[in-house]
Amino acid sequence: MRFTSEQRLDDGVLEREFTLGEIPGILWTPGSASAPAPLILLGHPGGLHKMYPRLAARARHCAAEGFAAATIELPGGGDRPRSAAAEQARADLHRALETGVPVDDEIVDRLVLPLVEKAVPEWRATLDALLSLPEIGGPVGYAGGVIAIGVRLAVVEPRISAAGLFAGSYVPRATFEEAREVTIPLHVLLQWDDEGNDRQAALDLFDAFGSKEKTLQANMGGHTGVPQFAGEDAHRFFTRHLK
Repeated sequence: MRFTSEQRLDDGVLEREFTLGEIPGILWTPGSASAPAPLILLGHPGGLHKMYPRLAARARHCAAEGFAAATIELPGGGDRPRSAAAEQARADLHRALETGVPVDDEIVDRLVLPLVEKAVPEWRATLDALLSLPEIGGPVGYAGGVIAIGVRLAVVEPRISAAGLFAGSYVPRATFEEAREVTIPLHVLLQWDDEGNDRQAALDLFDAFGSKEKTLQANMGGHTGVPQFAGEDAHRFFTRHLK
């Protein structure tokens, strides 16, 4: 891990950009931490610079609760090399949505599964590097999307103790089977009127999770209409499980 820039935000949070090999990322740490901070990994759908305002806001809320937060760019996102297969799958998805044709499992699998296979090892390598820093400790949480990435991480990464997942992306059928292996506490956020989300698939996925403690919070509104109190509820979830 190599830090490439740093700045102190107006609330005292230290923001540092880094690279891990070819992977760009950002780390935020509380300004007044007196001990190694618990860590929350911030998931997103790709396009780190485009997503920065929302990610930074989420990270600053984390820091206010005493958590460090970190994110990385997804494979094929931002300035990272594109995959021709992924671009074709995305084009097929958009074509289906524009023509009103149901999005079939084959398109979703081509779009999401290769992303999961590439992104999860990168998240785990990033976690290795972050936990080697003296200012970062455990436990670790994962928050956000892509939900199939969050599910896979919850299954294969024992250092993640709790996950807050955003049901706002397409779900491959294989992810439903993986969900049965998830046992950590979960807080799942669903926007009821999300035009890009299959509501029934999100409900079926929640039902499939094997966790004994799992909460589904469903709010009216579209993809970007998440109410402020929903974020506050998620932070209380992580405070309960990571402190």
